[in-house]
Amino acid sequence: MQFGVVFPQTEIGPDPGAIREYVQAAEGMGYSYIFIADHVLGADPQHHAHVANSYYTHHSVIHETFTTLGFISAITSKVDLITGILILPQRQTALVAKQAAEIDLLSGGRLKLGIGVGWNHVEYEALGMDFHNRGRRCEEQIKVLRALWTQEVVNFEGRWHHITHAGLNPLPVQRPIPIWLGAGGSASPIPVEPVLRRIGHMSDGWFPSFPPCAEGREAVARVRQYAREAGRDPAEVGMIGRLRLPGKQPEDWLDEIKGWEEMQATHVSVEARRGVIGGVEGHIQAIQEAREVIGI
Repeated sequence: MQFGVVFPQTEIGPDPGAIREYVQAAEGMGYSYIFIADHVLGADPQHHAHVANSYYTHHSVIHETFTTLGFISAITSKVDLITGILILPQRQTALVAKQAAEIDLLSGGRLKLGIGVGWNHVEYEALGMDFHNRGRRCEEQIKVLRALWTQEVVNFEGRWHHITHAGLNPLPVQRPIPIWLGAGGSASPIPVEPVLRRIGHMSDGWFPSFPPCAEGREAVARVRQYAREAGRDPAEVGMIGRLRLPGKQPEDWLDEIKGWEEMQATHVSVEARRGVIGGVEGHIQAIQEAREVIGI
């Protein structure tokens, strides 16, 4: 099982020096990947009630994902780079394909594109995309991305995408770049059935939002069954669990990791966000302590 870290961008602020310090420290400690969140816009809770208790508002520092990954790829050499998650349906698919291919090339093939459909309609409206068909559209987007990453010339005619004999250059190192799916949220951590089916049928891996629990084990079993129905080996579908450090003791961390091992997770992300830690030094100290407890 591999261990990575969730990049604490909302906590360490916009300073490029803090980004450098954190990601190089994580790589130096032996963590396998950096997991970075995505939002284009934050909504103002005074005008949008649905973000009143959200972690992400217009006050939250959220770096642009691909630009930040380009920066991180230049100041690291080993850690994988995972978007966790890129809100794919609010973006133009061909542009995402181009940006992801470039990050993969510049990083030497270290990108995993984690995608999801998001929850904030305000971003979709501002970006001119339909919030209501985002799940169905996402499935077609995955097909388009994989075609653009593996073929020099693509001719694609879908419901939402029309590409007439065109292609990317340069192509990525990985052909195709692995696509992982984010699923569930804090309000409803167990994904709905169409999402579990999408994971089993189409994804290279997924990011559950639930902790190790009985309901989670049932969801994992359903994903594996959907993979078998699609003629896939369920072992081909990776799973990244999450270990949230704040408010827990080291023995709790070990219990959770054991739970993820029992659920056959392939990775676990260590997260020190959403606690009382302030500044980059505190976050580096937190992942150092976790490293020592886990035994990375």
